[in-house]
Amino acid sequence: MLRSTSSSLFFICFLLICFSACKTQKKVATPNNGSKRAEIPQSESPKQTLPVKELPKAPVTLQPLSYRLPEMPREFRGVWIATVANIDWPISSVDSWEKQKRDFIGLLDYYKDLNFNAVIVQVRTAGDSFYPSNYAPWSKYLTGKQGKAPATSENPLTWMIKEAHDRGLEFHAWLNPYRATMDLKTEELSPEHDFNQNRNWMLKYGTKWYYDPGLPEVKEHLLKIIKEVVDNYDIDAIHFDDYFYPYREGKLEFPDKASYDKYKKSGQSRDDWRRQNVNELIFALNQTIKSSKPWVQFGISPFGVWRNQSKDPKGSPTQAGHTNYDDLFADVLLWMKNKWIDYLIPQLYWSMNHRLASHRTLADWWSNNSFGIPIYIGHGPYKIREDSDEAWKNPAEINTQVNYARTLPQVHGSAFFSAKSIYQKNQDIAKLLKNEVYDKPTLPPSFEPKQKAIIEIPVVLDVKSNLNKTQISLEKPLDPAIRYAMVQGGNDLASLHDAVIHTAWVGGSRARFLEVASLNTEYLAIRWIDLYGRIVQTQVFQTPKLSRP
Repeated sequence: MLRSTSSSLFFICFLLICFSACKTQKKVATPNNGSKRAEIPQSESPKQTLPVKELPKAPVTLQPLSYRLPEMPREFRGVWIATVANIDWPISSVDSWEKQKRDFIGLLDYYKDLNFNAVIVQVRTAGDSFYPSNYAPWSKYLTGKQGKAPATSENPLTWMIKEAHDRGLEFHAWLNPYRATMDLKTEELSPEHDFNQNRNWMLKYGTKWYYDPGLPEVKEHLLKIIKEVVDNYDIDAIHFDDYFYPYREGKLEFPDKASYDKYKKSGQSRDDWRRQNVNELIFALNQTIKSSKPWVQFGISPFGVWRNQSKDPKGSPTQAGHTNYDDLFADVLLWMKNKWIDYLIPQLYWSMNHRLASHRTLADWWSNNSFGIPIYIGHGPYKIREDSDEAWKNPAEINTQVNYARTLPQVHGSAFFSAKSIYQKNQDIAKLLKNEVYDKPTLPPSFEPKQKAIIEIPVVLDVKSNLNKTQISLEKPLDPAIRYAMVQGGNDLASLHDAVIHTAWVGGSRARFLEVASLNTEYLAIRWIDLYGRIVQTQVFQTPKLSRP
């Protein structure tokens, strides 16, 4: 029994030794040639960490404060800058381009200081242009001789737009569609003028030549002119004034019988046919503008009376000698009803209580007949102290008109004809306007796009200032829908409310940096404005001390 137990113990020990040996044995790799290699003992080492590419650290951005600035008021404040006959600018057609530039900047700075926010600049007066065009010669009002290019490598229109935008002023390009000449001196016209290129388009009426609005080729030509401007320039609007068919001259009939006989519809009167011609142009212009740049507005400033009530119960209780509908063949109400235009500036150049055409009465009438289109009231400061109407001797007449316009629900601003009226003269009236009515800056009205778009909110990386400028760095290029930024600085939050506004215009580009005048301040406010004039976002930052000089 003892012997068998010992044998069992021995056998168990033997099995344990064998098991232990098997557990520690390693498999030896066999080379491809079939020969065996001696096992090399290896010591156990810690696990190796695979190399990982170090990702760039996310940039440290400035975090906007929760502080909210009050909303800026909205009101259109525009001024017409007439170039025909050198009414407002250039002061002289024979001045050097550098002198003309200084004069234009003087105009812009003056109206910027008056807290205006838009200029309506005439860039086509009578078959000519203030920009290099494939369809019209250079204006004689710019260079002294029609067809003569200005002595500069700059594009005058590009330059004017930039200067306006740098001051936060909208630029509305004002063109006259049908007027071909200002007199009968056709020998002074450039060979490139349509009078010489397309004589069959021209009709002589009174002391001027006009494009025939009844010709389809004239309409197509005008569409090309507008498209050229819209496509090539960063304008805010295309603008027409009241010159469609010319104002009647006594009993003289506009000589368009040949085109009427050719193109009229069966049973269509001559007056209705003329209105149709203008309607077709306005509709086609809207389509042309919006198909190219949907954010470019189309505005018109018609004569102040649509129709007298004596002719149409829908008309105004006025006794105007001319009307849009009956004399200029401009069916303005139809354009507004069909949304062919974006804004209207009726020229209400009468005093508040004028006997035949009261400014008050007409302002009421247009507000009540706007069809939802924004109305801006057109004022006539050119009459101040120079009109037989005694009311224009009252320094408060303009302010009274502006304040009255503000009481009307569909009226959203004013425009003034023309620039020199309260610039070269009547500066006392301008001072009253600023002190009593335009004491604070405003934004012009915004417009809603037909198709909604998601706009990426800008992220500010850093703000750096030196003695000359403040540079705002962005994390990403701006969304192209961002048009400009309004920047204010202050050493406390409350001071931002009334701080000077500095405009950084980017014109829809994908800018990474913005520069404004030096703002060595503790706080910075930025309002981001999109192509339609809407505030996308308002941001308030506390600027890093290291970023200030």
